[in-house]
Amino acid sequence: MAEASDAPKPPPYRNADTTPFIYFDFAPTFGVMAGAIQVELAARTLIPSDSGGASAEIVSTAHLRCSPIAARNLLEALTKALELAEQPQANLSAGSATLN
Repeated sequence: MAEASDAPKPPPYRNADTTPFIYFDFAPTFGVMAGAIQVELAARTLIPSDSGGASAEIVSTAHLRCSPIAARNLLEALTKALELAEQPQANLSAGSATLN
């Protein structure tokens, strides 16, 4: 039987100050090219008009490209995050995070 310390450890993680935060409302298109997974992310934004109102516009927020293995890893992370989001939260001001 394998000990808990025998489990593979993830590679060291280093955060970069320049890493962008990507917000999106939906993923309108996806595909595969030369084995790479492609997902386009988009968001609804409001554009002010000359009349003082605003009109909604859909804008691209990111072009996601990755290997099938990375896509499965992202899918697993999103599934686990959704499971966390479904749990009752006692303190709404504190976030919940897990490092894989």
